[in-house]
Amino acid sequence: MAYIRSAWYVACWSSELRTNEIFHRTLLDEQIVFYRKQDGQAVALQDRCPHRFIPLHLGRLKGDVIECCYHGLQFDCTGSCVKNPHGDGRIPTAAKVRSYPVHELYGMVWVWMSDARADPALIPDYSMLDAASGYQLSTGGYLHIDANYVLMGENLLDLSHLTHLHDGYLGSPKQVGADLVLKEEGNHVLCNRWMPNISPPGIFDMLYRRDGKSVDMWTNARWIPPSCFLVDAGVHVAGGEREDRGWYYAMHIVTPETERTTHYFFAAAMPAGTKLNDEDAKVFANLRRFVFEEQDKPVLNAQQICVGDSDFWSLKPVLLSSDAGPVRIRRSIERMLKAEIEQQAQG
Repeated sequence: MAYIRSAWYVACWSSELRTNEIFHRTLLDEQIVFYRKQDGQAVALQDRCPHRFIPLHLGRLKGDVIECCYHGLQFDCTGSCVKNPHGDGRIPTAAKVRSYPVHELYGMVWVWMSDARADPALIPDYSMLDAASGYQLSTGGYLHIDANYVLMGENLLDLSHLTHLHDGYLGSPKQVGADLVLKEEGNHVLCNRWMPNISPPGIFDMLYRRDGKSVDMWTNARWIPPSCFLVDAGVHVAGGEREDRGWYYAMHIVTPETERTTHYFFAAAMPAGTKLNDEDAKVFANLRRFVFEEQDKPVLNAQQICVGDSDFWSLKPVLLSSDAGPVRIRRSIERMLKAEIEQQAQG
């Protein structure tokens, strides 16, 4: 499968990458090994020794280098072989592995997947996840999804499914008639829904304590290509205005693992006025994880089985008005892939 490679992808949460430990993960069909240098800096290398193609994650760390478990070749953080314990110790010219640019930001480890210049300024703005932002943070989560990342992305921008799949949690029956506005800002796609005078879904009732009384609700989702989403969702008193509680930012990031599997990262940041106690904060986090793990994931996994290896458009999907956002994502990715391939061909 072709992927957009000139982009930053999340490999893991920073907390998953610990000093003196080796971490590995497949991203965009490429096996990558991660570790921290003694100064804490993250390193990402191709997870395959060039000698006999043994995964480096099976080896061991020795200071700032990683040693292959099979024949003891050692590689530094640039991917260069720095020790050959055999014979005269001469290091073959080809004894090197690819090194990937890495940047840690917002509590996540980001990896640049192409040979083009890696600019950290291109990392999407999730500054609300910083401790100094003043937001009340919900513990970041991770799920492995057995579905293509575009299918997962379409799910995140398809806000109409909240009414049916997430009824009682993120959705309610009265959301069916929501006003939908689709916009584009640069290469971002925005899908905004406004739902006045409805009963608050469970999660928002907990945040706002309306005890079932009517509210106005909004869900504004932004797609940041190729794989990042920021959702602004909340409620306020019917006919009122946004307050310092009753809403949150939801961060969703989908990193392709293979053509049919995806790494899914999620977190939430609530305004300071929310003031959830520890027990409510735990309930909030558990409810969101339940929605993603027990409702979204099974449906997406089943969807992927139905789609199989078929080209999506060859299946002639029936399109509804609510599909405007998902279709825009898929078409945009197709255009970006074509442009990147043409650019590579031109050198």
